[in-house]
Amino acid sequence: MAHTLDLSAKPATPALINITGLTRDGLMRALVDSGVVEERKAKMRMQQVWRWVHHYGFTDFDLMTDIAKDQRALFKDKFTLARPEIVERQISRDGTRKYLIRMGPGIEVESVFIPSVGRAGALCVSSQVGCTLNCTFCHTGTQKLVRNLTAAEIVAQVQVARDDLGEWPSPKEDRQLSNIVFMGMGEPLYNLDNVADAIDIISDNEGIALSRRRITVSTSGVVPELEALGNRTAAMLAISLHATNDTLRDEIVPLNKKYNIETLMAAIRAYPGLSNARRVTFEYVMLKGVNDSPAEARALIKLLKGIPAKINLIPFNPWPGTQYQCSDWTAIETFAAILNKAGYASPIRTPRGRDILAACGQLKSESEKKRASTIRREAQNAPNEDSDHGESLPFAHLAAGMID
Repeated sequence: MAHTLDLSAKPATPALINITGLTRDGLMRALVDSGVVEERKAKMRMQQVWRWVHHYGFTDFDLMTDIAKDQRALFKDKFTLARPEIVERQISRDGTRKYLIRMGPGIEVESVFIPSVGRAGALCVSSQVGCTLNCTFCHTGTQKLVRNLTAAEIVAQVQVARDDLGEWPSPKEDRQLSNIVFMGMGEPLYNLDNVADAIDIISDNEGIALSRRRITVSTSGVVPELEALGNRTAAMLAISLHATNDTLRDEIVPLNKKYNIETLMAAIRAYPGLSNARRVTFEYVMLKGVNDSPAEARALIKLLKGIPAKINLIPFNPWPGTQYQCSDWTAIETFAAILNKAGYASPIRTPRGRDILAACGQLKSESEKKRASTIRREAQNAPNEDSDHGESLPFAHLAAGMID
């Protein structure tokens, strides 16, 4: 009997569904659609799984003791709770923690935890791998966009930090991680669906349970999505502004050519829930001889008139290849004094985590070229906390300024 070699393609093994990124409704649908749970029991099972995953932080279905063993086995055939790989974890002398997280082959993002920010500590999370905006002062803008992160990959950044901090089950009091800032790699409003789902999961009272008022989303000004951001997430808003006129902002933040300052300010004034209790944070990087004059400070006051606002002044930290320099400290203090006199809170933020190069996009880009041991050696030789502003724009530096 003749035998022939079968070269036909074998059916691919279905990918396991990552429960981490499913909202309550999404999880309930997935349980039923997978055939693991009967529809009449779906809500109960969803609530059980939800609590184990998001309140207790479990990554093993076998530990879910209120679910029958035979059903737990079915869960493992259809779903996963796996955390992404931590490629690099560094802790600064000031307690800042930086994580380089590999979501998949060639897919790496940064997250940074900054203690003593907000109520207790803030976590900066990324929403994209790379960025499309090409803001000229931003190091991350030199990295091409690879793709959006999924809701599961956004939530996983929070889980990784809580694993490291030992914050499971979710504490009701004395949290170390009390605030979330979408200030990492990428433009969150170009990935709004996944960002909104992640915020729903992070803020759920029976899970991680962080208040939406302690979640801030920073955008360069994707005007058409601002109203949707407010309505869908009720998150606090931060605007990466950096200039008071279109000519300069077109250069610094190229997105301004699409949505100019007048259009942006109108959308901000209409942001859902805007009030004195829910102020907008305006981020303003201080660039020597570019946007740091007293005249610019007065123009900024005029621009923001009537908007409940806080202005975060960020001394620029040059990075290799940048065309900009940091404003002189006297110029920054003069700028801040003018804003303060007009009634605007305008803190000047000092960098955090300098000794571990906690810079937006820096470790990601350098990790593609260098071994981790080289990065650590360079970090040890980096200037200390009291040195002048000399490294790349600190990730933690930006985030700290956005939280009251």
